[in-house]
Amino acid sequence: MVGMSGGVDSAVTAALLIEQGYRVEGLFMKNWEESDDVAYCSAQQDMEDAEQVCQELDIPLHKINFSRQYWDRVFKYFLAEYSAGRTPNPDIMCNKEIKFDAFLNYALRLGADKIATGHYARILKTSDGRHQLLKGLDTDKDQSYFLHRLGEHELSYSLFPLGEMKKTDVRQRAVKAGFDNHAKKDSTGICFIGERRFRDFLAQYLPAQKGPIKTLDGTLIGEHMGAMYYTQGQRQGLGIGGVRANDDTAWYVADKDVTSNTLYVVPGNEHPALFKQRLTASQCHWVQPLTSTEFSAQAKIRYRQNDQACHVTVHDDTHVTVHFADAQRAVSPGQSLVLYDGDYCLGGGVIDTAEH
Repeated sequence: MVGMSGGVDSAVTAALLIEQGYRVEGLFMKNWEESDDVAYCSAQQDMEDAEQVCQELDIPLHKINFSRQYWDRVFKYFLAEYSAGRTPNPDIMCNKEIKFDAFLNYALRLGADKIATGHYARILKTSDGRHQLLKGLDTDKDQSYFLHRLGEHELSYSLFPLGEMKKTDVRQRAVKAGFDNHAKKDSTGICFIGERRFRDFLAQYLPAQKGPIKTLDGTLIGEHMGAMYYTQGQRQGLGIGGVRANDDTAWYVADKDVTSNTLYVVPGNEHPALFKQRLTASQCHWVQPLTSTEFSAQAKIRYRQNDQACHVTVHDDTHVTVHFADAQRAVSPGQSLVLYDGDYCLGGGVIDTAEH
């Protein structure tokens, strides 16, 4: 059962599996209950694209609405994290709770032996029968960061046919297959909600309050539209120009205090307050059980970041401290820390604190 999003990746995933001899069916998930006439909502077009692909491949397309599960398991978490002044990553929760839980279980009930998605990642079955998660070979598209909360159960039922491919090759395959969506741009924005004016969207659910923008020494230099809208390292949207001797210098968010609804900013992209050497993370999940409580690894604290050398101290199954070889810019509580050993994704957690 292939998760058909209407995009080119899932389309080629289905085509490749048919070539490999699998009996393939598709499933289109609708996970957001906003009217389809809203400018940002593309669910109807996505479904039509999925239908065209399945017609071209001559396979059935099932349809299911997981909006309630998405709201309860992903969107409530998203709102709670923003309310707490953190910057969540809903795509990671969406994979864990919807694509590799609700979708997986539904597909198995329909009689599927495996599920497949268009993720750029790889699964390696080891000699002892376990399943490891590896980066996709296309370094520009690798999506293992978003899949780090999967474990043995999910991986044993999953296929990622695009893990060995480049995105350019995927689009070429789509053209040859006659898929109308071969040039469709990659989806961005919030998982299943899409591209929106973020402040307008969030304000519908979390009323914002204006508050002070201050320098680290407490000098008031402006007013923000709501602390929840900003994250560490952000420059855009502050609405403050030159201040005192820094007339030509841009300002960046160094920290925020949700209790007092205050943003703290610093001048310049390389200000020392923007860099942190160590972080703590909780809610950790490991793809396979760890064999050591102290080890060296590579880390990402945001998608598309280059691997960063670090040393990991495991306090228990769900809490770690990570010390980086090089100080990291804009470490944001609520974002995900993902750890690697080369191409192998070890797992990760949610960033709680960071310090110099």
